Amino acid sequence: MVTDSQNTQEHETPPEDFVKRVKDALEHLYDLSYLQHHPLLQELGLTAQHATGPAGQQLRRELAAAIEALNPGLVPFRAPHARLYNLVRLRYVERMTVREAGHELGLSLRQTHRDLRRGEESVAEVLWARCSATPRPEPSAFQLSSFQAEMSRLATHSHPTDICALLQRAQNAVAQLALQRDVSFRTEIPPEPVIVSTDPVIAEQALVNVLSHAAQQSHPGILQLALMDRQGQTRLTLRYFPESEAANLSSVSLVVAQLVDRLGWALSYKEQPEGARVMALQMVTHGPTVLVIDDNQGLVELLERYLTDQACRVMPATDGHEGLRLAEEAPPDAIVLDVMMPGIQGWELLQRLRNQPETAAVPVIVCSVINNPELAYSLGASLFLPKPVSRQHVLDALRQLGVV
Repeated sequence: MVTDSQNTQEHETPPEDFVKRVKDALEHLYDLSYLQHHPLLQELGLTAQHATGPAGQQLRRELAAAIEALNPGLVPFRAPHARLYNLVRLRYVERMTVREAGHELGLSLRQTHRDLRRGEESVAEVLWARCSATPRPEPSAFQLSSFQAEMSRLATHSHPTDICALLQRAQNAVAQLALQRDVSFRTEIPPEPVIVSTDPVIAEQALVNVLSHAAQQSHPGILQLALMDRQGQTRLTLRYFPESEAANLSSVSLVVAQLVDRLGWALSYKEQPEGARVMALQMVTHGPTVLVIDDNQGLVELLERYLTDQACRVMPATDGHEGLRLAEEAPPDAIVLDVMMPGIQGWELLQRLRNQPETAAVPVIVCSVINNPELAYSLGASLFLPKPVSRQHVLDALRQLGVV
């Protein structure tokens, strides 16, 4: 079990200015546009060249992980050594006011402010240790089952998906809740299917929870849903009148926000002058496709995990003949090619790809245990990566080629 004193001793005390920046970032935990340009990005090394996905999303993940680092595990909710974690979570993740969070924990307002300050400092200490490259303590079993750990294990498998069908299933899932709240959906969707390259399982969960959130906030009456698909841009808007002023401040949960992040989508809010609220979900219509030509199925699965945050579709081919056929039928955005395979060897396949009009311009990353980049480049490779390959090397290569 980790106590407050242990948390304090494990990390070096950060400067006061750093604590203030962490507090500011926590206050904007759900505002990706604000986090995208936050000064903490540079301090944590989350630059556009190194972050996995948009920098604002990565900063939010770091903040969430730092909050979870304070989690003492399976202890009573009002236990003294769980107080800092629970205060920070209630205030910044659950979006309660300071007074509401203190009431939940049975604290006076003065004590709540004092302990919340200590909680913010503890989060800052965890992040400061990251800046200082100080090793983090081993996570507890409880932390390993937290939502942050679940998100890190979640794989994304994108393929063409009808968003209209997913939206209908999401409405069916939320129908009983809406009925209990005396809320009715008024839906405007195109008559034809709206196809988006996404993971249907994660996308449906995101839609269900966004609709559920809106239904719970909405005043009894009409909740308007509109799905628009114009010029390659797909956008879902939900318009409703919040039941109270407090509801205007409430965003979707951090778990749902990270599901949306994982899909490469963007969720925004707008308050209209007449008191209505509009939630807008901007979807990525067509994510990049990476063709992996390698007889090692494990590498394909590894690259799928590496590209989870990029909304990429990883298309596998276990031999050269299959890889050439797939590349010619639907040229991908990039090809990752091994050179030791049954059938057509990688060197020959690389030359064929370069000599075919359909694939001549497709970037090819040669990824092999045979460390011969000179030969790869002479035959037309765009980049060379020696095996074993790391996640950062793959992301850097694809960014360099403009794929992600």
